[in-house]
Amino acid sequence: MHPPPAPAPTRRAVSPLDHRLQAVTGHDIDTLWAYRDRGILDEQHAHLVDRHRELAKAQTSVTFYLRLLNRLSSGEFDVDSALFTRIDRTVDQLEEATAARDAAARKVLAALEPIEAAAAACAPDARQLSTDDQAALLAIAGGAKLYEHLLTGRMSVTAASGTRIPHAKLQQLEDAGLVVRDTGHPLHAGQPVALTDAGRAALFAARRAPTVQAPKVPARPGASRPTPAQRR
Repeated sequence: MHPPPAPAPTRRAVSPLDHRLQAVTGHDIDTLWAYRDRGILDEQHAHLVDRHRELAKAQTSVTFYLRLLNRLSSGEFDVDSALFTRIDRTVDQLEEATAARDAAARKVLAALEPIEAAAAACAPDARQLSTDDQAALLAIAGGAKLYEHLLTGRMSVTAASGTRIPHAKLQQLEDAGLVVRDTGHPLHAGQPVALTDAGRAALFAARRAPTVQAPKVPARPGASRPTPAQRR
């Protein structure tokens, strides 16, 4: 009898709720996970992504046991009592994985529904960030410090990425409540600068892609295609 198949490497599984996360946030799942890892998401969206990761992991287990069950019943193995035992065990494991998947899905829904409700209330009045604001907030999200030059006295923000942000821009973002400085550190050593929850929410909203793409206008019936000469 062949040895049991080794578990496949962990991969992100597509869950039935993926489309709802993408619709309400305007981002695909890969982007949401990347934003979570970079600390860009506000607390509510970060919680949602964490629950979604648990759901994806649970869905991976369901998929694994389904494939295992399919292989056990494919005729590859001798039909004997040992095979029946393995099938029974796999069915039990599949039931447990499905129950865990369903529990994880309920947690995602509990985190998702308030966000969908808030989106339905619409945010046309949400703060509009300029391109410069977005770039500054995105740089600060990765870690940044405000320094004062010992000789010139000039102050500027240096991000972990190497990006420099003018002090005037920092003051503007501070006044808007989008970033906060840790004034417990001296300026010559660098004062850490971080996004506030409002800053994360504003950056996240500003970087959302449209939920619905504009449809392409179909060509009119009977319309002739342009010739190569006309296309020039």
